This record gives sequence, structure tokens and C-alpha cells, in this order.
Amino acid sequence: MTTTDGGPGEAPPVALRTEALEQLLTERGLIDPKVMNEIITTYETNVGPLNGAKVVARAWTDPEYRRRLLQDGTAAIAELGFSGPQGEHIVVVENSATTHHVVVCTLCSCYPWPVLGLPPSWYKDPAYRARVVKEPRTVLSEMGLELDDDVRITVHDSTSEVRWLVLPERPAGTEHLSEEQLVPLVTREAMVGVAKVAAP
Repeated sequence: MTTTDGGPGEAPPVALRTEALEQLLTERGLIDPKVMNEIITTYETNVGPLNGAKVVARAWTDPEYRRRLLQDGTAAIAELGFSGPQGEHIVVVENSATTHHVVVCTLCSCYPWPVLGLPPSWYKDPAYRARVVKEPRTVLSEMGLELDDDVRITVHDSTSEVRWLVLPERPAGTEHLSEEQLVPLVTREAMVGVAKVAAP
């Protein structure tokens, strides 16, 4: 294959391939562009890491909600209105000063869409999926998260039956912040366990 932006044998950029595939599927009547746009908008704005951040902020500010979240993640998350495909059974684990949880899907990219949105490319990367199970401390360090040697790391493997969500440790110095003020601090990476939440 020859492209206008590269030499012979190079594949066209992903955006061009995606556009060509969408056009072909539309022409054959297999997809409706309006429906596709609604799906994309849903996962870009209505579901995603912001939902998860709201769950985390509520757990940090409401001890009773935190208890319910750790006891039955799916039900507690649904209390805030977040449910749907890929979120039928979510288990929540809590990071602390002595225990750190990290999530992977070793088989594919099972991920709790209602609270984290679509999985990022690094989560689907075969290297991450293979290595984080065998050498989590090294992988986390390479991703910018240094943990003390005495911190126990537990790796959770998401499957089609169970999705995992990490309740990150609340950063010091945020005790005066409201639930709404805490939400923007929480990142997708922290809810997967490859980062900590930084204080503002």
C-alpha cells in the first residue's frame, strides 16, 4: 500500500483508516452515522473518568457511602446513577499507606466503562497486560509511580464477569475540600492504580 504521507508499505494514519471504514459501513447500511455520533458522545461526556471521580470523592467525604462502596461496589456506584454495559459487577478495592492495588485485564481490555469510560491505549497494550502481573513495582515505576519497598502491591485481573475499581488514597491536605472540590483531583490512572491522587 502506498500513501501520500509516507513511503511504500506504510499504512495510512489511523484517522484516515477510521474515516474510510466508517464511510464504507455507512454506504452498506451497516451503521447509522447519527447513532455512532451519539455513542461517541456518550462515552466522551456522559460516562467516563468524571463519573469515577464523583464516586471516589463521595467515598472520601461520606464514610457510610465508602463502607457500602467497598461492600458492594456495583450497588453503591448505581446509587449515583452510574451503571450499564461493562459495569454489571464492579468490585472496589481501597489503597492505603501500606497496600496498593493495581488493575489489569490480562486477556483483553475488560474495564468498568460506566465509571472510567473507554480504556486508554496503555491499558490495552500487551506489554502492560503481561508485565504488570509479573513485575508490578517495576511497571508502576516506569509509569511514574514510586512506591516504598514495604508497600504491598496486589494486582487485580479484570474479567468479563468482574471489573475492578481502585479507591485511591485521599491526599494529605485535602481535608478542608468539599466533595465537589475533590472531584477534579481524581484521575483515571489513580482509579486503575497506576498513579496516586496529587494534592492541589
